[in-house]
Amino acid sequence: MSARTVLAKGDRFRMRILLLISAMFGAQCASAETIRLAVTTSFENSGLADVLLPAIKEDIDLEVQLLVVGTGQAIRLGMAGDVDAILVHSKAAEEAFVAEGHGTHRREIMYNDFVLLGPKGDVAEVRGATLAADAFNGIAEAEASFVSRGDDSGTHLAELKIWESAGLGVDGFGPWYHSVGAGMGAALNTAAGLDAYIMPDRASWLNFGNRGGLVLLFEGDPVLFNQYTFIPVTPAKSEMVRYDLAMQLEDWLTSPRAADLINGYQINGEALFVFNANQ
Repeated sequence: MSARTVLAKGDRFRMRILLLISAMFGAQCASAETIRLAVTTSFENSGLADVLLPAIKEDIDLEVQLLVVGTGQAIRLGMAGDVDAILVHSKAAEEAFVAEGHGTHRREIMYNDFVLLGPKGDVAEVRGATLAADAFNGIAEAEASFVSRGDDSGTHLAELKIWESAGLGVDGFGPWYHSVGAGMGAALNTAAGLDAYIMPDRASWLNFGNRGGLVLLFEGDPVLFNQYTFIPVTPAKSEMVRYDLAMQLEDWLTSPRAADLINGYQINGEALFVFNANQ
């Protein structure tokens, strides 16, 4: 057998090995699917995504591409079929989204609450309020600086409902009411800069670094309950919608593994979310 013949056989053998390795690597890459998930800025600002996304990749080999927007924009992305699922927090808007055929169903995942922050001096005397509506009335009567997200987000819609329950309409407010049209982090930064009142979700506040002179002044009213819900987009919205991946993600988000991570996520010993998905 000539040296040339041996070399040719060795080359073919090495080629088969390289092809096998390439095929195995390609199969691994192909198994790592990517889902497009529109989420609220309050969810992203909480830091919980940094805990959940690596675990999702590890457990079910699913890459989650987050589109971080307000609830209103997340719903519009879902209506257009530009995402596979949404994670939002505005029940009335969610129910309308599903009823109109844009989403297949709602699946509640976790909750926290909104809190009312303000300057330590508390010129509106929010600390003494019994109800959130009373606290908002005090702010309006004092014409104390208040920062609203003003972006059609779940937080913004919840705030508007409280003004309405207090018998007030924001359209008639003066320059003390600052509608910034921004996400939760930017709104909190504005409030800190103005030493103004603001209503964020608790998780964003606990994970917020630039607190300025703001302190937590009011909490505990049931109207401040803040439910986060997962909704798969209806596959008929677009041929690009991956309903199968949305259901894989929903199964994981409602699993004991997700429950442990969500309930265990704390800042300074305080839990930010409570898992409440029905199994």
